[in-house]
Amino acid sequence: MKKIKLAYIGGGSKMWANIFMSDLSLQKDLCGEICLYDIDYDAALRNQKLGNIINNCDNVVTKWGYTVTRDIDSALINADVVVISILPGTFKEMASDVHTPEKYGIYQSVGDTTGPGGILRAMRTVPIFEFFGKKIKELCPDAIVVNLTNPLAICVKTLYSVYPRIKAFGCCHEVFNTQEFLCKVIQKEMGVLPSRKDLSCNITGVNHFTWMTRCYYGHYNVFNILNKFIKKHYNEGLYEHGNPDDYKTNPFAYGNLVKMDLFKKYGILPCAGDRHLVEFMDPKMYLASPGVVDNWHFALTSVDYRIQKANEKIEYLNDVVSGKIKFELKKSNEEAVDLIKALLGLGDVKSNINMPNCCQAAYLPPSSVVESNCLFTKGLFKPDKTTTDIPDEVAEMINLNAKNQIKLHLAILSRDMYAIFNVFKTDPLCKYLKEADSKVLFKEMVENTKAYLEPFYDLRG
Repeated sequence: MKKIKLAYIGGGSKMWANIFMSDLSLQKDLCGEICLYDIDYDAALRNQKLGNIINNCDNVVTKWGYTVTRDIDSALINADVVVISILPGTFKEMASDVHTPEKYGIYQSVGDTTGPGGILRAMRTVPIFEFFGKKIKELCPDAIVVNLTNPLAICVKTLYSVYPRIKAFGCCHEVFNTQEFLCKVIQKEMGVLPSRKDLSCNITGVNHFTWMTRCYYGHYNVFNILNKFIKKHYNEGLYEHGNPDDYKTNPFAYGNLVKMDLFKKYGILPCAGDRHLVEFMDPKMYLASPGVVDNWHFALTSVDYRIQKANEKIEYLNDVVSGKIKFELKKSNEEAVDLIKALLGLGDVKSNINMPNCCQAAYLPPSSVVESNCLFTKGLFKPDKTTTDIPDEVAEMINLNAKNQIKLHLAILSRDMYAIFNVFKTDPLCKYLKEADSKVLFKEMVENTKAYLEPFYDLRG
């Protein structure tokens, strides 16, 4: 059995930590210590208690040791694996990111990766990741680093800019959801429900604007099956985790109408939830107004709803650690633990991850962070193949967003507020704003989040 030290930065996480800890506890060939570090020390202590409860579950396979620290150095020193899952700022800052642009007719269904909200979030996040990268280089230079924080691509890019030899990648489950959508399509058309792992897919693009250029289920071309499904069910939609109209009460749900519409236009399938996809394109297409959004069977995720869900998660965790309710230990659909095991020499894995472009997406700049299929084996992860079969129109859209991420990253690294604003005003969601309005909006959003920006930027101008 392989014994490791795992440092969890953001170890007070209300969602990812218990998923990750559960997956680790169900591994038969991996054990060790999980050190939880979080600026919210009490939240990390709660997850330590949860970890000890997991250790006592009837179906636990491996018991892990849980420690909590207020000192990031103590967490990282000699770590074999580092997991980063943080919220840069609070819900107050997120509310500004998402809702302040609405005064100018800019609607964001997520607001954490691109658009004005994604840009402000990146401004808060990149300096923190510069610090993380320096600490990892100093204290655990050979560690495997898994990032789960959004904006995911720019976080990964920052780690590499600080420490080029870092073994870091970003994990996202959006492609998994699309594969599950296709499995339900296959079930509707063929009467059999495969597992998403039964599908052979080629993935390319940037995080949350990823595309599938081919997909097979055995010898069946799944795109041909999808075409048949769309002809019959396009208007009603299909949601992989429930019913097509769930978006009316759950703003994290969607009917996949945007995904199917883009497939009809370009012949390849976008691989993120509709809520993410729409933010990378001309807002007149799918985000022109709340009414248009509703017509496409997805929702604008309000920060009030996020606060409600966060409070529910806190209440649930408190009930678990107090013994009021019993924790149900089960394996998630996430693959981060499988990828870590492969890198530690415990079996090979193929999955989609986010990493620097080394020609796996030849149509994108070499300095971009891209999402693609990669092979994981002992001590190594590398792209599975180079993608060339992508329509020019789609390549241009992805390229625009990849170049904007690069420009934004460089502007933030240099703390150049004017350069950041130039990216802000040319973002696809801001393209119809007058420059004067762009300036007012940018200044207001900076002012609203200045508590998290002032330590890193000169805001006096």
